[in-house]
Amino acid sequence: MTDFGTIAGKVVVITGGARGIGLATATALQALGAKIAIGDIDETTVKESGAARDFDVYDKLDVTDQQSFEGFLDEVERRLGPIDVLINNAGIMPTGRVVDEPDQITRRILDINVYGVILGSKLGIARMLPRGHGHVINIASLAGESHIPGLATYNASKHAVLGFTDTLREEYRGTGLEFSSVLPTLTKTELGSGVSLPRLMRAAEPEEIADAIAKLIVAPKAKARVTAVAGIIAQAVGLLPQFVGDAIGRALGSQTAFLDDVDSDARKAYEHRVRD
Repeated sequence: MTDFGTIAGKVVVITGGARGIGLATATALQALGAKIAIGDIDETTVKESGAARDFDVYDKLDVTDQQSFEGFLDEVERRLGPIDVLINNAGIMPTGRVVDEPDQITRRILDINVYGVILGSKLGIARMLPRGHGHVINIASLAGESHIPGLATYNASKHAVLGFTDTLREEYRGTGLEFSSVLPTLTKTELGSGVSLPRLMRAAEPEEIADAIAKLIVAPKAKARVTAVAGIIAQAVGLLPQFVGDAIGRALGSQTAFLDDVDSDARKAYEHRVRD
């Protein structure tokens, strides 16, 4: 039985907190007594979401801009005190064949999904290290342990997040700091709109990811995979010989899920927003 009582009073910062997994996590942790600060590039939505739920801090945050990120964290610590948990959640997932991906979209994916995580982690570590405690949680994806056609750059970005976070665990071992990766399967958020999951898998609810994050805060570990079934499949396929793993992926439908089976109309609003 997880004792969530230890979350009460912790100062938690969540990037990309205006919607989706970020908002679900902020809501869940607030209910457990945490002090919540959410930042998001979408200034209008982050202020609407924050005000509606009475979060402690909610403001515009561009995770690709050091001045924006540092200023946001300064404001959080000025108002709430030292940051206990930093959740680097902001990320985007445009879909399509890489040959058709405009270079500015490639750079945007890497800027947000990789540089934003690295920058946030660096800024978080710099604040936590002198105090000898703190927890950086980076939202990766099960795509970071697999290779899914239609998501080549996104896959690369999440592989990078996993490697980066694992390295931080060793680099700061014994300092009192904790580092964790969260690997969700496709989740029922706008990011996953219009996409069908391969057979034997189901889409996760944002609240399931939030619950996994809460458990990580209470009992830190290197990785949390959600859902359990999708995590087991991804790990098992990765251990098989290449031709066997690829054949299983094709049989499950993973090779077409983000290419031929995408509902473009259902996904249109999301793709337009993240490409703008």
